[in-house]
Amino acid sequence: MIEKLLNIFRVPDLRKKVFFVLGALVIFRIGAHIPVPGIDVNALNAYFARHSNGLLNLVDMFSGGALKRFTVFALGIMPYISASIILQLLTVVIPYLEKLSKEGEYGRKKINQYSRYLTVLICILQAYGLSIWMKSMHAPDGTPVVFNPTFGFTLLTILTMTTGTMYLMWLGERMTERGIGNGISLLIFAGIVARYPASIAQLLMKVKIGEFNPVFLLVVLGIFIAIIAFIVYIEQGQRRIPVQYAQRIVGRKVYGAQNTHIPLKINPAGVMPIIFASAIIMFPAQIATFLGKKVQFFQRVALIFAPGTAGYLITYAILIVFFTYFYTAITFNPKDISENLRKFGGFIPGIRPGENTTKYLEKVLNRIVLPGSFFLAFVAIIPSLVRIWLGIPSSFASLMGGTSLLIVIGVALDTMKQIESQLLMRHYDGFLTKGKMRGRWS
Repeated sequence: MIEKLLNIFRVPDLRKKVFFVLGALVIFRIGAHIPVPGIDVNALNAYFARHSNGLLNLVDMFSGGALKRFTVFALGIMPYISASIILQLLTVVIPYLEKLSKEGEYGRKKINQYSRYLTVLICILQAYGLSIWMKSMHAPDGTPVVFNPTFGFTLLTILTMTTGTMYLMWLGERMTERGIGNGISLLIFAGIVARYPASIAQLLMKVKIGEFNPVFLLVVLGIFIAIIAFIVYIEQGQRRIPVQYAQRIVGRKVYGAQNTHIPLKINPAGVMPIIFASAIIMFPAQIATFLGKKVQFFQRVALIFAPGTAGYLITYAILIVFFTYFYTAITFNPKDISENLRKFGGFIPGIRPGENTTKYLEKVLNRIVLPGSFFLAFVAIIPSLVRIWLGIPSSFASLMGGTSLLIVIGVALDTMKQIESQLLMRHYDGFLTKGKMRGRWS
């Protein structure tokens, strides 16, 4: 494995790409420690040591801790991701966007342009809300977090945070063009991985002071490795639907018959259902917590949906299953695949082209989405189960499952595949003995 890693740096072009990505990630981490002007950092740290927020923790995870420090990259890349998701959902509803999505490279660039405009608007709204919230913050000793809470501070915060997010968006696109892997995904990956050292150090400190047994720490490490292996096993799983293409004559050329397949992932929705479910389940809980002081009914609702309770975990799992089907239905259209197969002379053996092919694809997709949704729900509630049953600190438990671990593993696998393909193009061995990474056929 060491020899194969060294091969990366023996290829000049690949070495440049890797160093460019590493340099961009260093810039990202430096910016995540530069606070917005006008902030009392000590008062801010004291405030967050006393207060916590589930939705805030979720967003802070993607920014690598930059949100709780209120740095120039506090909003992270999430506004751009939110804008992309919104436009992706609107593509199904608005005919104009649907038409653009089918116009190839031109349509993709146009939709990407709209995503950037929407990103700026989301950044302005979120930065304004955060600036108002910062003005109301006070440390436990009464020290205000903002030195001079005027309109000028609000304007400066909006300008700083919006510029920071737009710079990250530009940096991610440059990483995609000149580096290895998807730049936006790598930025999120770096933000999540940056939390691991502090969480591990906190766990080791508890072992040092005698709160945890060293044997117990080894058991936790074994569980962590088992969870990673399980996620990799499922993420690589595919249902391959065989497809045959008949012999075709185009002009004077004769294209021979060929056999191929349509790879359907066991988890076609990726990590999006967990993000949707997390965002939705947090809002009612926060509203119930706020109104529970005045209305007894909302106080009961707050207790039912408190993180870690049975009501919270069951509702969370149900929402994930629902959004897995919902997001898959939006992003994967069996009818379009069926029409493309018929257009190019392809067919599934034993299935008639057209409507029968569409129904068959829907049937297969529904069968594999069900275990995929259960897999996502299980991985999402692992942090809560580990925290409750094993007493692991929440900072480390949140990294043993859920959105963070799925993103880290998914981005790592995708980056390894791209590096491996680059090595094989230049006649070097890849990471695996067989020469390339394959999806598990299930």
